[in-house]
Amino acid sequence: MLKATPITSGARSKDDITARFGRHVSSGKARFFQSAGIDFVMGRREGPYIWDVSGAARLIDCHCNGGVYNLGHRNPELIRVLVESLGELDIGNHHLISAPRAALAEQLARLTPGHLPYTVFAVAGGEAIDLAIKVARGYTARPKIISARGGYHGCTGLALAAGDEKFRAAFGPALPGFLKVPFGDVDALAAAVDGETAAVILETIPATNGMLIAEPGYFRAVRELCDRTGAQLIIDEVQAGLGRTGKLWGIEHYGVAPDILVIGKGLSGGIYPMAATCFRAPLEAVFHVDPFVHISTFGGAEVGCPVAQKVLEISAAPAFLAHVSELAGLFDAGFRELKTHHGDVLVGLRQKGLMMGIELAHEAYGPLFTKAAFDHGLLSIYAGNYPRVAQLLPPLIIERALVGEILERVDGALGQVRLLAQR
Repeated sequence: MLKATPITSGARSKDDITARFGRHVSSGKARFFQSAGIDFVMGRREGPYIWDVSGAARLIDCHCNGGVYNLGHRNPELIRVLVESLGELDIGNHHLISAPRAALAEQLARLTPGHLPYTVFAVAGGEAIDLAIKVARGYTARPKIISARGGYHGCTGLALAAGDEKFRAAFGPALPGFLKVPFGDVDALAAAVDGETAAVILETIPATNGMLIAEPGYFRAVRELCDRTGAQLIIDEVQAGLGRTGKLWGIEHYGVAPDILVIGKGLSGGIYPMAATCFRAPLEAVFHVDPFVHISTFGGAEVGCPVAQKVLEISAAPAFLAHVSELAGLFDAGFRELKTHHGDVLVGLRQKGLMMGIELAHEAYGPLFTKAAFDHGLLSIYAGNYPRVAQLLPPLIIERALVGEILERVDGALGQVRLLAQR
């Protein structure tokens, strides 16, 4: 009988792991990292840090897998809750009434903006976005979905159709009924929304499109357009939610409540997959004729529900959110200072709390910064649809001293970008 190789630090060399990954997972990714000179295989991880499997290198995680690790890697409180949950629960059965799922949904009903008393759970953000679009179409009996050009909502069917063409084009023709307009352009949106529009779906802060920060009145104008036409407003907070912006939900900065809110990534605590589609009570009518018309075998897995509850408890605490805002002020001041030294490379910081994008002077600088940041001990990945911006998403639990260290490493990385750009 074949025995599985244990996943322990040093069990295999990096070269061997990379070769196996290339043979059996993704040859393209293996080639990319080798050609980019990013010789790193993730091993131990804890708090804001990830170590190379060899133990020779440590990075400060300023990507956090798009906000999965808001509370750090392997958060001890969350691990304790999961271990306790494993003593009693398993996945459960999506068809049956569930106490853990009901408790988590009730907590979300109390915490979500506006009045969103119903939740359907999913495994990942894309699945939750798919359901949001299905609910909007089912409720309105309309086909049209309007989203933002350059956005990203996931890699599943309807979510993929709502996102940028870059992620869809390789997989065949576009689905009908989807239209894209520039983010932040109220006039373009007003021209697109009509009596056939089921929903407008927007990320509060489009990370893949360069951390765009909306003007103060933008989302209010979108809300008014939806109210006037009967379209549903879907807000994608898969990355911006759960305290990342200094408020529990990013959309709270704009004083607007959606009809449907989609949550993911950070709801998992980084240890158990969890996503959610929360919506107004009238929309639940789409499930009245057949409450089993939508199922997700692993969505809202009972063993993970207590973990998500603890995530919400931590993330909603006023002291926690105040801490995020305090750190955001330190980063703001730090980048203003960095710009005085690197004005030829650094344009500035796009920021809402600790959802940040380092805006650079040229689109070639984003990839250069990602490599330079790695060389200086930071994981920061440039925005796929707007490479002039490098994403900066540290865990929300870091302390003031680590902010200073991150800024020092960014300083070094910006200097390296300048040297590389001069070659």
